[in-house]
Amino acid sequence: MFKSLYSRLAAVLAGLFFLVGLGFVAFTVFSTGMYNQEVNQKLNARLAEQIVKEKLLMENNRINRTALDEIFHMLMVINPAIEVYLLDPQGRILAFSAPREKIKRKGIDLVPVQKWIEDRPKIPILGDDPRSLNGKKVFSAARIPEKGPLEGYLYVILGGESYDSVLQKMKGSYILQLSAWMILAGLMFALIAGLIIFGFMTGRLRRLASAMDTFRKSQHIDTLNFPDEKEIDPADEIDLLTASFNQMAERIQTQMDQLKASDNTRREMVANVSHDLRTPLATLRGYVETLLLKEKDLSTEKRRYYLEIAIKHCERLSKLVDELMELAKLESLETEVQKESFHLGELAQDVIQKFRLRAEEKEITLKTDIEKDMPLTHADIGLIERVLENLLENAINYTPEGGAVGLSIKLENDEISVAVSDTGTGIPEAEIPQIFERFYRMNRGRGQGGGHHGLGLAIAKRILELHQRSIHVKSLLNCGTTLSFSLPAFPMEGI
Repeated sequence: MFKSLYSRLAAVLAGLFFLVGLGFVAFTVFSTGMYNQEVNQKLNARLAEQIVKEKLLMENNRINRTALDEIFHMLMVINPAIEVYLLDPQGRILAFSAPREKIKRKGIDLVPVQKWIEDRPKIPILGDDPRSLNGKKVFSAARIPEKGPLEGYLYVILGGESYDSVLQKMKGSYILQLSAWMILAGLMFALIAGLIIFGFMTGRLRRLASAMDTFRKSQHIDTLNFPDEKEIDPADEIDLLTASFNQMAERIQTQMDQLKASDNTRREMVANVSHDLRTPLATLRGYVETLLLKEKDLSTEKRRYYLEIAIKHCERLSKLVDELMELAKLESLETEVQKESFHLGELAQDVIQKFRLRAEEKEITLKTDIEKDMPLTHADIGLIERVLENLLENAINYTPEGGAVGLSIKLENDEISVAVSDTGTGIPEAEIPQIFERFYRMNRGRGQGGGHHGLGLAIAKRILELHQRSIHVKSLLNCGTTLSFSLPAFPMEGI
């Protein structure tokens, strides 16, 4: 029944208002009764004194029954609630106007009586009620006689039995009933208004809880109807909680999408690696098995030929494994960029020399265009050398025989621009963004490479990203491709 936050708040609020209502009613009854007693005692403060002045109630310590009966009869006619008691000097009750069977006390405590007569204390002051062993009531009292030797006291109770019960007060007082109803009506109005306000305030919390449960079940943020983060004005804690959950859900969804993309990439990479490893392994196994099966039939030249092919496939496998390890290390941020100042043109000349023999074997012309008096650059020389090697190797691999590969280094606006171009068949424009992916294979081949890019371009792109740089591609079909990047230039005096 009280599972929701709203029902619990409503129950607590209703209970609180009920207790407050009872408190107000009890206080109203109590304060009204005290007020009546105060007013009654003030109005009748000198009643006992006036009676003693007008009537001789005791003479020589003897009760004047005639005068006392007259007083009893007169007060019963004027105000039946008033009760008159005649006390001796010790406070014992000698005579009274109330029915005898209702009198419970034999005497009255004289301390309040004497205080009333002598000090006129602050009203109301309560004295013993002869009708009750523990009751107290407002009174008026006077000594008998007014002057002279003390013979007794006149003790007048100002509130009769009609004031003894709260229920009787409520039944007999229109003002009390009206006050009680007004209090109850006000509390009911406040309770209803409070429940409406609570419902409005907890409504957003219910919607947020429902959205969170929906997100938990669907595990996708697209099923939620959140306001735009820019539209959220965090006026209170619920708004802040909504905004925080919105951001958290979007972050979780982004991370889930990234994990799915990473998983897909991993699966694709595993498939590609498996394919690239399977081909040379199968070829290597074939030649080795041929050597074993036809060992006696093969000539020395043929056996050497098979071994050379097997070695080439071993080198290809070794290179592929090394590239995988290198790329994994670069992407795991284990590689720290050790920047230093060096001459990029001199480094490029050294790299070119490594590929001259290979280019000559394919009858490819290597061209260089390096400006003189180039400023130094500031980067990791080992990693930049790896980038140049990968770009040149890629260009040579996919340039047909008789083609040309060029390396250009120029100074452009305080930047050293590096470009590696080839005269291959080019890359389709739709496939240019994908050539830096691992093991990407184009639908159309470029030269003699069979359309397989391997990891060289992916490694080059990652190294440049570690230098906060990017690599650019320009390609025209049947004309060739140019890969370029830039590094910062530093004058000699700036290093």
